[in-house]
Amino acid sequence: MKPEPILRSAILAAQTITLSLALAACAGPEPVPRETPPPPVTSVAQADQQLAAVARERAAIEARYAERERVCYNKFFTNNCLDEAKDTRRRALATQRAIEVQAAHFKRQAVVEERDRAMAEAEKRFQAEEARLAAQPAKPAPEVAPVPAPRKSTVPARVAERDARLREAQQKEAAGAAKRASNVRAYEKRKAESEERQRRVAERKAEKAAKAAREAEQKAKAAQPK
Repeated sequence: MKPEPILRSAILAAQTITLSLALAACAGPEPVPRETPPPPVTSVAQADQQLAAVARERAAIEARYAERERVCYNKFFTNNCLDEAKDTRRRALATQRAIEVQAAHFKRQAVVEERDRAMAEAEKRFQAEEARLAAQPAKPAPEVAPVPAPRKSTVPARVAERDARLREAQQKEAAGAAKRASNVRAYEKRKAESEERQRRVAERKAEKAAKAAREAEQKAKAAQPK
């Protein structure tokens, strides 16, 4: 055998061994989750617990995937390592999604069944009440009291009475005004007569005083010596 074929065979064998080691290193210790059906749900409380567990597991899956990415970037065959990490993440998320769908469906179904039970119970109570009312004897019709005759309106009478009082008040006011005017005229007349009497008395007093003055003057002249 010639040296060149032997050298090529050795190089090919070395490359094969290196590739196998790299693939083994890229696979890593992370187990690949198997797609198993989710556990059955038997109560709303269990469904709530499963939904909470799904939320926690999703966060853990994303954390493991981020850590796996960091490891893959240090590997020789980075793309193969990343592809496997993505596939592992996808299958793990699919498992959690199946659990989530089943739990959510159970809760929706529980709500529908509870609503149906409530409606059936309400219908049952309604039918029982209808049967009870139908079994009771009919009540006699209530007596209708006779409707009293409408009373005559008292508005016209009240209006007439008001108008009469108003006319009476106006007449009294007119009579009072005439009396007051007559009293004023009588007062003015008495006042004028009183003033006339006072004037006449004053004139008589003035005449007497003038006469007395003349007589005194005459006596004084007569008493003077000639």
